[in-house]
Amino acid sequence: MSFGVLGKKLGMTRVFADDGREFALTVLQVPSHKVLCRKTLEKHGYEAVVVGAQETQESGLTKPMKGFFSALGHGCYKMVKEFRGSSLDALAAGDVYGADCFSKGQFVDVTGTSIGKGFAGGIKRHNFGGLRASHGVSVSHRSHGSTGNREYPGKVFKGKRMAGHLGCCRVTLQNISVYGVDGDLLLVHGGVPGPEGGVVLVQAAVKMGLRQ
Repeated sequence: MSFGVLGKKLGMTRVFADDGREFALTVLQVPSHKVLCRKTLEKHGYEAVVVGAQETQESGLTKPMKGFFSALGHGCYKMVKEFRGSSLDALAAGDVYGADCFSKGQFVDVTGTSIGKGFAGGIKRHNFGGLRASHGVSVSHRSHGSTGNREYPGKVFKGKRMAGHLGCCRVTLQNISVYGVDGDLLLVHGGVPGPEGGVVLVQAAVKMGLRQ
């Protein structure tokens, strides 16, 4: 897992370049992150850092989380995330960082929880075309049709695309370009998963680095 930050999706906007081109952007608010502790190979079996973001009162936490933060002694936080990897040796407990760890033109991967849309049919959920609008089709124009045959296979295979729950799942968009950083605001090209106010995870792109 690569190093990253936790942010809140504020919404979308657009900007115009000098040549008239229009860019759709998503604005992410990234609070200051504090490194709470380090996990070592000798003690925990793997290398990692635990970071916290958005300080909160102890009264709103569960008893296990109160004990967790009390043992570390760096305050209480609403969001806690662990980043694994041996390339994080430069970070030590107590260090603070924010959106400035990314730069303009860098590619990132954004992970969030998509908007839940409840139960949906095959057309909305899987982009099916539906049945014919005439020639004997009655009261089933938007149905997904047959799901199997008679003798063989004699059952519906697991994973068959059918109607069901849509959305409210973990989604990762890869190789999104960073438009810019303005204080605690991180602006990225295009849309990102989740509703306004949702928490997203922004990490350095796994498959691409800085634009050459």
